[in-house]
Amino acid sequence: MSPRKAPFGTWSSPITADALVQSSTPLVDVLLDPVTRVIYHIERRSSEGGRAVIVDTTANKDVFGADWNSTTKVHEYGGGSAIIYDGNIYFSHSPDGRVYSLTVGSEPKAVTPGRQRSASVLCEHPVLAKVIFPEGKPFRYADFNVHPVHRHLLAAVLEDHTNDDPMKVVNTLVIINVKTQSLTTIASGADFYAAPRFSPDGVRIAYQEWNHPDMPWQRSAIHLSRLSAQDDNIIVEHEKRLAWDNREVSVGYPGWVDADTLIFLTDESGFLNPWVYSVSSKKASPLFTAPVAQDFGLPAFTFADSPYTILDTEEKAILFSALKNGRTVLYIFEWKTKSIIPIENTFVSIRAIQAVDADTLVFIAKSTRTPSAVIKLKISDASSSHPRSTYEILKSSMASLPFPDGVISQPLPLTLGTESEPVYATLYPPTNFEYDGSSHPVEKPPCIVNAHGGPTGIAGQGLDWTRQYFTSRGWAWLDVDYSGSGGYGRKYIDRLNSSWGVADIADCAAAATALASQGRTDGTRTAIRGASAGGFTVLAALSQPTTKHAFAAGTSLFGISDLTLLAKAGTHKFEARYMDKLIGGAVDEIPEVYAERSPLNNAQNIRSPLLLLQGTADKIVPPEQAEAIEKSVREQGGHVEKVLFDGEGHGFIKAESIKVALETERAFYEKVFSIKM
Repeated sequence: MSPRKAPFGTWSSPITADALVQSSTPLVDVLLDPVTRVIYHIERRSSEGGRAVIVDTTANKDVFGADWNSTTKVHEYGGGSAIIYDGNIYFSHSPDGRVYSLTVGSEPKAVTPGRQRSASVLCEHPVLAKVIFPEGKPFRYADFNVHPVHRHLLAAVLEDHTNDDPMKVVNTLVIINVKTQSLTTIASGADFYAAPRFSPDGVRIAYQEWNHPDMPWQRSAIHLSRLSAQDDNIIVEHEKRLAWDNREVSVGYPGWVDADTLIFLTDESGFLNPWVYSVSSKKASPLFTAPVAQDFGLPAFTFADSPYTILDTEEKAILFSALKNGRTVLYIFEWKTKSIIPIENTFVSIRAIQAVDADTLVFIAKSTRTPSAVIKLKISDASSSHPRSTYEILKSSMASLPFPDGVISQPLPLTLGTESEPVYATLYPPTNFEYDGSSHPVEKPPCIVNAHGGPTGIAGQGLDWTRQYFTSRGWAWLDVDYSGSGGYGRKYIDRLNSSWGVADIADCAAAATALASQGRTDGTRTAIRGASAGGFTVLAALSQPTTKHAFAAGTSLFGISDLTLLAKAGTHKFEARYMDKLIGGAVDEIPEVYAERSPLNNAQNIRSPLLLLQGTADKIVPPEQAEAIEKSVREQGGHVEKVLFDGEGHGFIKAESIKVALETERAFYEKVFSIKM
């Protein structure tokens, strides 16, 4: 059958919301047992209310029953909810916040306190001499690491919500004694901690810390301490602090090559590149002979991401991932020759990398045509100048892939702006093998401009079914990695400093206008949508006089409408001071700027139809933000619709919520743009 023509936006597509929800299971993490080499993964089942399940990947078998949920809410964004070592599985169970252990075939047992208990610590900080632990439920744990010698000791980040006021939440670094269900604090006083990592001999521990108002990708430090266990007492002695205190430099992602050699990432050069610290020489230096103008990791919103892995400890061969033109690339670094060797790679988005052996990797990845999957990749001729790779899909996020390849739109990367101030974007044109354009000869496709979250995030070019849901129906989709996005170097991230609500909306509007002027899209039927920080960009773009005419509609998913309210009382600890940099100062210092940038105070300018999608249990952007902008726009005579999702937090994880949100957004655009099916 030859392709037919039909108006853009009306094409019939097999990519339905029901099909996506029923057959898709998001993959959260890959876990590799470093002793048994057995591979596990964590998957989030929307059909079970978003429950996160640990699965033996090869056996395709759940390790625990239906009553368990491996999720953590440390920093609200979570990550690093589980670890596996020599057949012992440790995980955070979200309903009560406690950490549990199990071996395959057994029932989980709690290993953290469930009642008031004291713990002692021996270290050079007297304030840590004794800590009283109240009921376990206010405690949250994440980012675990098992001691390689004393395997009953488990390092973790602890977030104490005994006082749930965001600015009174306490973050510390602790050792969990799984035998006695007791905790020992080994680091406190900083606002945040991450990535506790024992050296292979267990003599030292490295970890990252940072303080308000900085985020970990803005200014942070790595601490190195000696650690020994005497009976059940932990002795800690601070040894080294790796930081650039006179400059705003990010230092993170610590990992051990051997007992003497610590790897970490820093953006000291302007791009996040690997450095090495030698314990014996007490010196730190760049790992590469010259800086590489690529980021070897992304801003760490979640715990326990692994952008590199040690392939061979004897030869000191390291596998690195990096971002190049918005896509993940892989390199092998050879210590002896200092060579950086690229590996052929069909995937454009890779995370959670683990080394199974010296030439085998496992990770979660997407290509531009295949959905997220647990991938085992085998490297051939690793020592040559042109290593090859083959891969096996161990677990796909889709139970089946019922959609023909001909309905999947391929990314077209664009560089807009100027040579000195580029803006990066990716266009996904309307694509459906059953259609050959519009039945109206001069019609251009309607366009959805997507502003990613973060705002220090990145859209990514891996297959995303929300994009394809629209492009397969005859829509154009434009992802804008606006100023401030991660993956393009520190200078690009810092372009959003003091300019949030200005530079991001200008970039999105300019990208949309450029496509329309080139005849690729219909500028009169261009919508902007975004979630979280992207939702703020939506509301700001529609409410600011300079950009409100660029978009004929907008959808804000749990977006920010009142910056002042968010800064004073309305978000979680992790991002409570984020706006100090993004807006240009604290809210008490420049209240007029917060007020001026807040869409709520400019609601009279929102004349384009607006859709609000919001979870009632969102702790990051509370529902009051959506309620306030809805009320104000309605009072100003604007067109606004709102849908609340009961029990959903910052991102929808229940099957019905995902389905309703997607179908509601599509129906909203079809109505406001008079697209008839």
